[in-house]
Amino acid sequence: MSRKIRVIVVDDSALVRSLLSEIINRQRDMECIGTANDPLIAREMIRELNPDVITLDVEMPRMDGIDFLGRLMRLRPMPVVMISTLTERGAEVTMKALELGAVDFVAKPRVGLASGLNDLASLIVEKIRVAAVAQVRRAPVREAAVPGHAGSAAAAPPSASALLGRLSTEKLICIGASTGGTEAIKEVLVHMPADSPAIVITQHMPPGFTTSFAARLNGLCQITVKEAVNGERILPGHAYIAPGGTQFHVARSGANYVAVVDDGPPVNRHKPSVEVLFKSAAAVVGRNAFGIMLTGMGNDGAAAMREMKDAGSYNYVQDEATCIVFGMPREAIAHGAADEVLPLGQIAPALISRLRGATDRLHHRI
Repeated sequence: MSRKIRVIVVDDSALVRSLLSEIINRQRDMECIGTANDPLIAREMIRELNPDVITLDVEMPRMDGIDFLGRLMRLRPMPVVMISTLTERGAEVTMKALELGAVDFVAKPRVGLASGLNDLASLIVEKIRVAAVAQVRRAPVREAAVPGHAGSAAAAPPSASALLGRLSTEKLICIGASTGGTEAIKEVLVHMPADSPAIVITQHMPPGFTTSFAARLNGLCQITVKEAVNGERILPGHAYIAPGGTQFHVARSGANYVAVVDDGPPVNRHKPSVEVLFKSAAAVVGRNAFGIMLTGMGNDGAAAMREMKDAGSYNYVQDEATCIVFGMPREAIAHGAADEVLPLGQIAPALISRLRGATDRLHHRI
């Protein structure tokens, strides 16, 4: 057997530390090598034991989990899985943790902690396994100036402002992502102009967290970003995020695209599933669709992205070097679904350039 994944659990609750340690130690491929009840103890333990992954509680005494994470990712970047609370504040703090470089998070139940965490055992260990192989990067200094991020959106190619009109109402941009996807989606959306074609997004995320995710993006982008609502018309200049714990796809109503949000079963074990969204785009949008596959573990959406391509869409896939986890993009490439494989920072400019070219051709025809 290969070496076990070595994990340190950092949580101020003795019960949570005990439960997580037990869950981890039940696995043949991992072990809990230490626990700490606050970040200052954890800091010394990390120096001494050099773990592969740490699990980190969001709210702790002596030093806030977010402050500790920020320092850790600047000074000694390593895979971190956040243990969050299912509250509005917990969701907001989790979004900040992902921005700072945490690989993923688990939302612990508010009641029935012992039984709830054991019910989540398979999810917890899966996220630890993914974190152990993730590409973790030092937290960028520029993140300190997040409110100025709109400036980077404003710096998008000026020619992108010519997208209004018939083109932006018929085109639809479809994005799928999982682990590492919240920051990757942000990187694409902040560069999209206010008159961008509508964007529909499935990011693997549980209920209660997509509201904060959408609100955070809405404050950073020129376009309007919101959670999708069943039956609403999908409009240019807007991005619609699949609500956690639902399935999201697009339908047609006359000349309009419409959001369909329902309680459909998990697909590829996911709810929301990229497969569901991309399949609908292949069937309903066809050659007017653009597909974007971003970082994530597994194969969700790969087969449907190929269906999109076969139906005439143009697809972008994030390259391995810039992915946190090169799972879903690798599978999309293996299915022959990619028209272009690009570093994350080049996807939005390439898409805008292609849209501009389509606009220019449209104007020449007129």
